[in-house]
This record gives sequence, C-alpha cells and structure tokens, in this order.
Amino acid sequence: MWKKSNNFSRINSIFNRFWEIAGAVRIQTKILGLALGLVILVGFGNTLQTRSVLSKNMEAQLREQSISVARDLAARSADPILLNNLLELQDILLETKSNNDNFQYAFILDQNRQVLAHTFGEGFPVGLLDLNIPTDLAYNQTVLIETNMGYIYDTAVPILNGKAGIARIGLSNEIVQKAVSQVTLQSISFTLLGVLFGVAVAFFLTRILARPILELVEATRSVSRGDFSKRIHPWAKDELGTLAQAFNKMSEDLAQVHDLRQEREGLQRQLLEKVISTQEEERRRIARELHDSTSQSLTSLLVGLRMLEANSTDTDRKQASDLRNIAAQTLDEVHALAMQLRPRSLDDLGLSAALERLVFDWQSRNKVPVDLAITLGGLRLSEGVETALYRIIQETLTNVVRHAQAHSVSILVERRNDIIIAVIEDDGKGFEVSTTKGELHLGLLGMRERAELLGGRLTIESNAGRGTSVFVEIPIREEENSIGEEKTRSVSG
Repeated sequence: MWKKSNNFSRINSIFNRFWEIAGAVRIQTKILGLALGLVILVGFGNTLQTRSVLSKNMEAQLREQSISVARDLAARSADPILLNNLLELQDILLETKSNNDNFQYAFILDQNRQVLAHTFGEGFPVGLLDLNIPTDLAYNQTVLIETNMGYIYDTAVPILNGKAGIARIGLSNEIVQKAVSQVTLQSISFTLLGVLFGVAVAFFLTRILARPILELVEATRSVSRGDFSKRIHPWAKDELGTLAQAFNKMSEDLAQVHDLRQEREGLQRQLLEKVISTQEEERRRIARELHDSTSQSLTSLLVGLRMLEANSTDTDRKQASDLRNIAAQTLDEVHALAMQLRPRSLDDLGLSAALERLVFDWQSRNKVPVDLAITLGGLRLSEGVETALYRIIQETLTNVVRHAQAHSVSILVERRNDIIIAVIEDDGKGFEVSTTKGELHLGLLGMRERAELLGGRLTIESNAGRGTSVFVEIPIREEENSIGEEKTRSVSG
C-alpha cells in the first residue's frame, strides 16, 4: 500500500512539474509547439502506417509472382526432363531469368534431388538445396531466406507431382525495399511540407489569438502602474472581444475610482494641513499668552511675595517664603509648557536654535546624553519645514523616554543638495515596526503624515534589542531665505 502511494506521489510530482514548465512557456511557443507536434505526429504516423501496408501488399504480390513464375517453370521443364534434353532445360532457365527483373536464381532438381540445370554460372551453392524442401510433393512451398544478396523469396514447385523433380526459383525482395523507401521518402517530404504549413498556421493563430492576449497583458501592466487611460481595440466579437470590452469597462471604472480617490486624498490632505496649521497657530497663541500674560502675573506675584516676606514677622515670613517657592515652581512649569507648545526661538531664531534648546532641556530632565549635529548650509527654512522637523524630532525624543530605555541618542540635521535630511538614532531596546499598536503607532503615524504633507518621507528601522533609527527626508524650495554662514552645532550631555 505504501509503495503504491509512493508511486502515485512520484507520478503526481512529475505531472505537476510538467505543468509548471509548460505554464512558464509563452503562449506563442505553446501554439507553435502544438501545431508542429500535431503535424509531425500525424505525418510520421501516416508514414509508418503506409510503410507497413505497402510492405505487406508488395511482399504478398512478390510471393504470388514467385509462385506463378515457379509454376510456369515447372510446367515448361517437364518435357525436357523426360526427354533428358538438358540444353533446352538450360535455355528455359535463362529465358525465365531474362523475363523477370527481380530474378536471382533458378534451378531444376531431378527426383533424386540432383541438380539438372541452374543459373549460378560458375558453381552451385550446395547449402541452398536444404533451405526449401517441400514436405508434400503435391503442393508448392515458398520460404523467405536471408542470403548475402539480401532477402529472397524461394519457391519450390514439384514437377509432375515430384515424379520428374522440383523446380525452384528465387526472387529478390530488393524491389519491395526500394518501393517502401521511396514511399517513405515521399511521405517524409510531405510531412516536412506539412511542418512548414503548420508553422505558417501557427504564426497566423498567434496573430489571431495571442496578439490580443499580449495586448491585454500589456494593458494590465499599464493599469498596475497607475495608467488607466490604456484601452484595447476588440479584434472580433468572440470571447477575446468580450474580454477586451470588459477590460475597457474595468479601466474606465478604475479611472473614475482613482480620480475620486485622488480628489478625496487631496481634500484629506488639505484638511490635515488646515488642522496642523490651526493646531500650531493655537499652540503659538497659547504659548504667547502663557509667556506674556501668565508669566508676567506670576512674576509680579513673586515680587509681591518677596516684599511681603521682607516686611513680615517670622511666622508670616515663613508662609510668604513657601508661597514664593510655589509661585516660582509654577512659573518654571509655565515656561516649560510654553516651550513644549511652541518655543519662541523657533519663530524668532529658527530651527537650529530651537533644537538646541529642546535637546538641552530634554537632557536636563532625562539625564540621557544627546549628540546634536546641525548643518543647514546657512539656510533659514520655511515655517512649515522647520515646524515639521521640530515636531518630528520632539515626538521621537518623547518616544525614547517612554519606550526605548536608551543610554544615548544622536541627532543629525543636514542639507544635501535640495533635501533636508534628519536622522535620529538611539541605543534602546527597539521594537517591531510592523506590529506597532496603540499610542506609539499613532505618534509614528503623525510623524509620517507631517513629512508626507511637505512632499517628503519618513522611514523607521528598528528591531528588538538593537535600537531604533528614524530617517526623514524633506525637499526644500529655492526661495528658502539665507540666514548667514553655515553652522555645525554639537550638544553632549
């Protein structure tokens, strides 16, 4: 049972392998191979059949001819044998030889099987006598013998029922072989002509069948590349024509869906840009209000508490000092909150100064060294680019604190031709980017959206236990304003 199952698996594997190879062949090759294979199969099958039938028929005719000639020889030889006229007997043999093209030999035996006459000339081959001895002298007998002259039909006919002897004649089979070879050559020639015709038919079928399919394949590739304008001209009203019409309808539908999607994505992009712009504007307003109003109020409160502390008793002085400390701490928190919302240095001094302050404060709070290198080639970037880069780096540092458990961080911001490159790397525990969920996933999504809104891209590389690298590329425009000489800054904790 196991052996049968194993054999079936092997056959199934061979069959699957065959279809795998056949499936990889181009359709033109399949059509050409099918046409040629069919023509060759039919041609050579017909050749073999013709050879077989012709050979059998001609051999049967040759056998009948051999019997007929032998009977005629036996009938004509009776009187010369009875009269012992060996000269006439020899003339009869020579006449028989001259009247038959495929004649090989003839000889006459007496009743004692002694040779009376023959056509061998110099000497009679003694071994030929025993190759064909009639078992019944009342009937003739024909055998096919192989000699150094080829195959020969040897027919023995008793003369006067064997009382006067036996007449034997040999006719060569060469004429049959020549005829079969000639017919075979003609059949092969016709087969080759059929092959040429099959090639022509195959090319015609390739044009009729394969070309529309190839056009459909090319059109499908165009659609896969986002070109929905490709259309196929139906060649006929058959299944291929129906397929072409269905493809054209599908392309039209895909084009409409693509246009709607682009329009929707454009609206979503505009909405996202508006949301981010409004968010940044609101951050700027709140940060300015905290700095200009709340900070000044707290500063005034601190001054009043200091004066109150100087003019109070010991008990009141202690309470005033505590209140002043609380107010000072609140003022620091307000400053930190204003910095997180929208640092004034980003608007007033640009990205470099804002990042330096961000990194300095972050190191002070988290006690993790940061290596910051900025090379902008003397450019003051547009507000959108500076804001996006600042927020991306800010969010990345926030993720380092919350998730990475890193011991060091490096930040590189530089200009390369018309592109701003930012690279943020840490040596933390890393994570699997493809399986990120929750708050971290939303943060990464927001970073990527900020970069893509400006025509850039953001790439994250991370593996568990091997740290994380964030790569940002944002194109810049020619109208970016120069802000002075190139600066390279490095801040270490």
